[in-house]
Amino acid sequence: MVSLIIRNDATVSKLLRDVPIPRMFCAEQRFPDRHNEREEIRQAIADEITRSGMAERIRPGMRIAITAGSRGIRNVDEITRSVVAFVRGRGAEPFIVPAMGSHGGATAEGQREVLAGYGITEETMGCEIRSSMETVFLGNSELGKPVYMDKNAYESDGVILSCRLKPHNAFRGPVESGPCKMMTVGLGKQKGAEQVHSDGMDIIARNIPTMAKVTLGTGKILFAIPCLENAYDQTMMFEAIPAENILTREPELLKIAFENMPSILVKAGDVLVVDWIGKNFSGTGVDPNITGTFSTPYATGGVQVQRTCFLNLTEESHGNSLGIGLASAITKRIYDQIDTNAMYTNCLTSTVVKSAMMPPVLWTDKEAIQFCIRTCNRVSKDTIRVIRIRNSLHIGTIMLSEAYYADVRDGKYPGMRVLSEPAALSFNDSGELDTHWPEVS
Repeated sequence: MVSLIIRNDATVSKLLRDVPIPRMFCAEQRFPDRHNEREEIRQAIADEITRSGMAERIRPGMRIAITAGSRGIRNVDEITRSVVAFVRGRGAEPFIVPAMGSHGGATAEGQREVLAGYGITEETMGCEIRSSMETVFLGNSELGKPVYMDKNAYESDGVILSCRLKPHNAFRGPVESGPCKMMTVGLGKQKGAEQVHSDGMDIIARNIPTMAKVTLGTGKILFAIPCLENAYDQTMMFEAIPAENILTREPELLKIAFENMPSILVKAGDVLVVDWIGKNFSGTGVDPNITGTFSTPYATGGVQVQRTCFLNLTEESHGNSLGIGLASAITKRIYDQIDTNAMYTNCLTSTVVKSAMMPPVLWTDKEAIQFCIRTCNRVSKDTIRVIRIRNSLHIGTIMLSEAYYADVRDGKYPGMRVLSEPAALSFNDSGELDTHWPEVS
């Protein structure tokens, strides 16, 4: 790539050198924490499939396709393994199908590698993974959109939709991220995902359920068993939904998912610093429902700030840095990891290009933060409000600048408590942050 990096001996670096970074303190955010421990998941899934009567749909000798997506769902390996074990316990033959649209570079091997990054392999799951980009045309939706299904899933005797159900990061509708999206985008592979997104994010909320109706009409879907997560990114609950009830039950579960979302409780600031972005956290690197960095005008929410900087890209993203365009600044470290092929494949499929645009690239963590502070308007160095989070999934502990300290200490924000005194952020000789996060007792 053409170098966009501001060298640390350049004029811009000299202008940033004396920009003060406020002292920061750690604060705990408390949310409801009902959840299943990892060792409880297999029994919870078995109990739910049995309770719902869905076990009767799995008969001996059936070849059952189980979906696995590209998101970094907590305990996704154990969840998938538990569904596989239940199917095998019923005398059927389970296999796993990557259901992730165009992710993994829109290649069969790339999608297999994404699953391996989450611990989902043939060895760990004890069953075959059939990864292919081949699809079968199912028909057109009532809005005229062609609908596709992964060929391996279509040729099975039945499909179980294993996924997470949560709010989407770019649109609002009766169904967002969940079983319907898994059917149309995930199992639709690149061709299906492209059709779902082709009319734009203002129409996708209509395309997903109408296209899902076509998939359900094939009779191939046995049931869905989505998980919902709590505000701590923990596995909160499962519900087995009969195929014929998905279109009515998913909107009800989406309301529960919204109610259990975390948030940055101070609600507003000047600068947001995100230590880590990645596809394992959100399709756009960070969940804008937390960070406020939406790629379209069709969804709103999250913390309100003037500037946002991203410092690191996760290994699980395999270079797909989609979401960088939503930042005010990124580091050279992220820039060096960008795989434009993976990132632009996402754009071509989703038709959303904003999240792949190149923001200013700064040499170090320190300069990226200083750049955001320096470009804020109508704030003084004494009152600048800076918020720092690890990533958008784990915000039980956050860091806040000294301007928030008295209010948090005095209980202005219910659910928050001070964990440390304000202190200067520590940077090493290379300008990288090395202030450690405390463990919450």
